[in-house]
Amino acid sequence: MELVEFENTSALDIELSAKVAKLLIADIADTGSASLVVSGGRTPMGFFHLLSQQILDWSKVSITLADERWVDTDHADSNEKLVRANLLINEAHQATFIGLKNSATDAIVGEPEAEQALAAVGKFTVLILGMGDDGHTASLFPGADALALGLDMNSGRTCIGVTPTAAPHQRISMTLPRLLDSQQIIIHISGAGKQQVLEQAQAGDDVEALPIRAILNQQQAPLAIYWAK
Repeated sequence: MELVEFENTSALDIELSAKVAKLLIADIADTGSASLVVSGGRTPMGFFHLLSQQILDWSKVSITLADERWVDTDHADSNEKLVRANLLINEAHQATFIGLKNSATDAIVGEPEAEQALAAVGKFTVLILGMGDDGHTASLFPGADALALGLDMNSGRTCIGVTPTAAPHQRISMTLPRLLDSQQIIIHISGAGKQQVLEQAQAGDDVEALPIRAILNQQQAPLAIYWAK
């Protein structure tokens, strides 16, 4: 695991956007295409804007989400809306976006269609994950009924519906085995509070208490943590 610390979020965003662009360019050169998985929230917005300006063949890049709230795609809380407004712009407007939200009545009903949408994408080039104050990542929330299924490496599942115990909206989330099927995983966090959660996660191994531990403790994919003070 690589930990990269920055004095501020601006410095992090500059470095991370360059890093991700380099990985995408290399995968396009090697295989003819690349894929990027991102997360929602306020933290990645500056990174999104800078990444959208990177010069590469975006027409060969697929972008999707680690998780999504089960709301309409024009809803203020939609991760898809956030990505379309802040990443799929500038140079990156040529990328192909694969949304997780569909027309199903709820996330559990929508699981098969979401899994089918992701089936066209093989091993992810880059996965960018956030981390909540409760130690969740993607929508793998502590205490959620679907957590055990989401963490099961032998489930054969790529997406699951999740009802958080302490967060609004039903969600759909990639499962741990699908998240780990990545050439590079990067956890993107900022602030002293997130550093404390990270240190707590690193000090124990109870994955159900702090699901981010499933990412920190795995040996399947290279992991880097980009943290701004």
